[in-house]
Amino acid sequence: MPKKSFSELINSPGMPVLVDFYADWCGPCKTMAPILEQVANQHQGKLKVIKIDVDRNQAVAQQFRVQSIPTLILFHQGQPVWRQAGVVPAAQISQVVQGVLR
Repeated sequence: MPKKSFSELINSPGMPVLVDFYADWCGPCKTMAPILEQVANQHQGKLKVIKIDVDRNQAVAQQFRVQSIPTLILFHQGQPVWRQAGVVPAAQISQVVQGVLR
C-alpha cells in the first residue's frame, strides 16, 4: 500500500482527524499516548487519530507552525478547526471532537 501524503490523511471524508505532533524523546508526548488511545477508543469509527513525528516530518510541522510538542491539531474536511499544545486531558479532547461531530 503506498504511503499517503499528509493532505490525503487529513482529508478523511466525513471524519475528523486528530493529529498528534510528537517526538520520541519528548516526555509530555509519552504522557499523551494513552490519552489519545482513550480518545480514539471513545470515538471509534467517528474519529481518526494519527501521530506525526516532527523529527521525521519537519516540513509538515513547519507548515502548521508547530513550535512546541506535543501539539494536537484537529482537522475537519482538511481544515484545522482546533489546536492545543501541551498535555491535554482526554475529557477536553472528547468535548472538542463531540462539537465537530454534531
